Amino acid sequence: MSGTPLPSALEVREVVEGLLGREVDVLTGGPMVDPAGPGGAVVAEYISDQMQLAAIIVVDVPFAARAGAAIALMPSRASEEDVAAEEISDVLLENASEILNVMASLFNVEGAPHLRLNAVHAPKAALPVDVAPWVMAYVPRLDLECDVSGYGTGGMSVLVLQS
Repeated sequence: MSGTPLPSALEVREVVEGLLGREVDVLTGGPMVDPAGPGGAVVAEYISDQMQLAAIIVVDVPFAARAGAAIALMPSRASEEDVAAEEISDVLLENASEILNVMASLFNVEGAPHLRLNAVHAPKAALPVDVAPWVMAYVPRLDLECDVSGYGTGGMSVLVLQS
């Protein structure tokens, strides 16, 4: 069995587009999404069947709000209010959490350990001590700028802790 693979930007785009049912442009080389930055970030932790933290996806409030609105077919103005306030409503956070749950499929390839979503941490929430040091670490990672057609842009960082 090999380690958990870092998905490509194309794989991330295909999963997000499939979920949202709309075009998503993904650019590599975006800034690292920092949960300590303005507005915070939504942090999803993925664990193996052995209960070991193996991957993390961090999305900024603009991406979480815009993707959360898009998946529910809500008007874009619903997400723009959250983006302007640098916070995310419970409804949009729940929708973003569903997207992050399905994104576990990015890590589950043949020969790699099975990963599942363990927890989603809301923006500005204290991160567990086993998660916090990793979100800005220089580990295998993909830092993306994602533009959801009709909704706008946001940032995403995908990190693999075991390779």
